[in-house]
Amino acid sequence: MKKATIQFNNTVYLKGTGTAVGPLEKEGPLGDYFDRDYKDNYCDEKNWEKAEQRLLNDAITISIVNSGLNNEDIDLILAGDLINQNVISNYVMRDFDTPFLGMYGACSTSMQTLLTASLLINSQVFTNIVAATSSHNATAERQFRYPTEYGGQKPKTMTYTVTGAGATVATSKRTSIKISSATIGRVIDSKQKNPNDMGGAMAPAASDTIIRHLNDLNIKPDYYDMIVTGDLSDVGSKVLLDIMKEEGYEIGRLHQDCGKLIYSDKQPVFAGGSGCACCAVVTYGYIKKLLEIDKISKVLVVATGALLNPMMMLQKETIPCIAHAVAFEKEVE
Repeated sequence: MKKATIQFNNTVYLKGTGTAVGPLEKEGPLGDYFDRDYKDNYCDEKNWEKAEQRLLNDAITISIVNSGLNNEDIDLILAGDLINQNVISNYVMRDFDTPFLGMYGACSTSMQTLLTASLLINSQVFTNIVAATSSHNATAERQFRYPTEYGGQKPKTMTYTVTGAGATVATSKRTSIKISSATIGRVIDSKQKNPNDMGGAMAPAASDTIIRHLNDLNIKPDYYDMIVTGDLSDVGSKVLLDIMKEEGYEIGRLHQDCGKLIYSDKQPVFAGGSGCACCAVVTYGYIKKLLEIDKISKVLVVATGALLNPMMMLQKETIPCIAHAVAFEKEVE
């Protein structure tokens, strides 16, 4: 099996981050870690799609400001979302006079954009690159399921799309947090056909990427203080731990999932959070803060994505999934 893990050897660093969320996310356990929040899901706009654009614009702008940079200092922006043709990101880029590459990895987009930014910076062609993504509960429901106004019944295995956006500036200039390595995921199809159980469908892809990352680097799970998955939530997290145990890797003590962290058990979110913004806002808000205050020094973030669309589900197709991993380490003084 070919290796897919890249070590950056002190060439890529995490600079400023920006997060913007909706009201339910602000009311969750991590509410204090987000930069901006809105009182309702319209985010002071006229429709859901414009609301998501506002969130993504906020996150990118805040990440640049928090980096101590100006828009002119950004060489490239990488961004993507869940809506057809990456339309949210494409429309937001009208406000930035910056080269842009749109990317799609479903809910793995947060780490897909960041690992791509890291590769480009490691090439020594670019200095500062923004990696960003967004999702919105109502835009995602409209496209993938039923508009929220329908009030459709949902099973407990379903996850709740996070309303929010997260962005970071990856840079070649040294900061207190370095991006030490990244593993590019493979498409894994576990023959799951139930679109109401994304966590269970994505868990095998997460385990595949984690195991390949550890093997490529010849390290054990406890090399990291935390191994964080994107949005497996309650159902998928249990499946992941079972798979890892069967493969000889005990990661229960180390594992956290963004979909479980962002909401409390009392919130109406079914199995937990999902969506591109789920991993992005937790990583760029909460996880980054843990690194800054020395609560942890090494963390592997594995963003997971289900690569489906409604048409393929109507055709009774299975759900191919992917997971991309990025390792963050506190820089030793």
